[in-house]
Formats: sequence, structure tokens, C-alpha cells
Amino acid sequence: MALLVECVSCKRRNSAKAKSCKCGQTLSKLSGKVYWISYYVGGKLKRERIGPNKQAAEQRLRQVLSDRTENRYIRKCPDGETTFGELARWYLTLAEVQSKRSLKRDRVIIKQLVINFGDILLRDVTPAQVEAYRRKRLATIKPASANREISCLRSIFNRAIKNDKAERNPCARLKMLKENNERDRVLTPDEFARLLAACPDHIKPIVNVGYHTGMRKGEILGLTWGQVDLKEGFIHLKPENCKTNEGRDIPLCPELLAMFRGMARGLPAAKVFTRNGQPVKCIREAFAAACRRAGIENFVFHDLRHCFCTNAFKAGLPIPIIQKITGHKTMAMFKRYTTIQAEDLKNAIAKMGG
Repeated sequence: MALLVECVSCKRRNSAKAKSCKCGQTLSKLSGKVYWISYYVGGKLKRERIGPNKQAAEQRLRQVLSDRTENRYIRKCPDGETTFGELARWYLTLAEVQSKRSLKRDRVIIKQLVINFGDILLRDVTPAQVEAYRRKRLATIKPASANREISCLRSIFNRAIKNDKAERNPCARLKMLKENNERDRVLTPDEFARLLAACPDHIKPIVNVGYHTGMRKGEILGLTWGQVDLKEGFIHLKPENCKTNEGRDIPLCPELLAMFRGMARGLPAAKVFTRNGQPVKCIREAFAAACRRAGIENFVFHDLRHCFCTNAFKAGLPIPIIQKITGHKTMAMFKRYTTIQAEDLKNAIAKMGG
């Protein structure tokens, strides 16, 4: 059994320990080496082309040696028979993937990954290539988005290994980038009034709910009339409606109670927020346009959740109650969504002084 290196000039396969090929080509400092392994099965010589990853070649060689020692069938290396594009298509057919909340986002990410790795055999996808891909993507996306892409790529390979479609994961040792995605944007009462006035009629109640409850956009857009309890004054979210898979009850302030009572109520299964009789599915462009009209910069819909946490904390609501409403499981996450301003510190000191 041996580890071999292919000569770029004559394509001769040489021992990995050789410094040069018989044709004179230097091998020791050669970049872009292609590795092979050779072994005997039943007296017959077998060779497998592994690709540019030496670690993958060594791992495959150890696997073959183990199988031969234990008299197991030596199957072909799956990494050399499947392209990443084929693997990605298989991954998207898995039931557990189809049921993911992030499936829509994953499809977009995988489409981008296939553009870069689609025609490459799995054995030829190296950690260096993945790192180069990430560096290229960082020119147009933020570190948090790059992390989501690498995480998706890692997940695809992990599933492949689990199902004997691959033997290694080129992302296994790749560290995630440090994310600086904490936001500290809270609207003043005047800014919120301007924003609400600038919103089109079909998103105005959606924005109102986001500001006064801290609910996530997906939770709001998916809200049905059966979840709105006007008699008790609550919105009841089931586990399947929430990102954390834990249901919660959200109290309605007088303003929201009046808003919901003024809307035409539908059947329990009907969506609350509609436009021309159809459920509202996307408000990104309409919300961004409203922010521009209102003269509000550096603000996205999710920042309304930040506004609610900060305003609730200022109003004196106990932190456990706020967390119960928003669904924040940890104090660290709650702190990310709560802004303590200089005015709050002054008020606190004034209270301590009596």
C-alpha cells in the first residue's frame, strides 16, 4: 500500500516521499499536487485518484488498510464518484431538511454554493478552496452571512458522511468568523409616529404589532384570527409558530386591542394581515420605503423587537416578564435587545439619592 503523487508534466504516479519525478519535474515543492493511493486486493493492484487533499488521501489509505486487515469488502471511495452539485440536490430531498424552518434561506445559500462548487468532485473540495470561497464572499456579504453559508456547507457534508456518500468534511476544522451583528437602534416616540404615518395601509398594523409586542416578523405575518384572543387580551403563539419551538402568550396593550377590534375578523384559520384578500407574505421593500419617507436611517423591521424590549425595561417591567413575552431564553440574549441610555442612568442615580 502506498501514497502516490501525480507528476504535473508526465502524469507519472510517484511515491509521496520522492523529491522529483523521473522526467525531471520537482515534486517536493510542487503546488496543486494530486494524490493517489495504491493497494492490492486478491493479488490485483488497485489505484484510486483522491485529489489535491493529502489528508483525505491518507485517511482513505488507512480505511482501505483497516478493511483489508479485517477482511471486509473494500468499497470505492464515494468522494470520487459524486460532484457537489449532485450532493446538494440529494441533500434538499431529505425529509429532515424539507421540514427545516430555514429551508427557504438554505435554498438560496445552496444555490450560491453550487455556483462555486457544483461541478467539483467531493474529493477535490479542499479546506483551502472553502476558505478562498469565504474570502471572496466577504467582499459582498457580512461575516454573519458568511458564517451561515459555511455552516450550511458543513451540514451538507456531515449528512453525506452519515449516509456514506462522503468520507470527509472540508469544513470540519474551519473556524467561524467573529460576528459583530449587535444592533443598538431604538426609535424615539416621534420617529415611530413618523414611521407609522409613512407606512402603506397594509403594513401599518403589522408595524404596530411589532413595536408594541416585540414579536418576530414571521410570527406576525403567520398570525391567524384563532390566535388573537380579544376577550382576554392575548395573542397565543403555539410552539410551531415560534423560532424557539416554545409557545408563549403575548399581552395586548389598549392600542392593539382597539386596532384588532376595528379590523374585519375572519375565520380562526384565516390570516390576520391581508392585502386584497391575500395573506401578506413580504414587507421588506414596503418597510424600507416607509423608513426613507419618514427620514429614518439604519433601521430594519427586526429593530422593532429591540424597541419593545428597551421600552418595556424603561417602563419598569420585570426582566423575567419581558423575557416571557419576547421568548428570550437567556439574559445574554435579552441584553442584546435592551438599550440602556444615559438618561436611564441619571434616573437610576436620582432614585438612589432619595
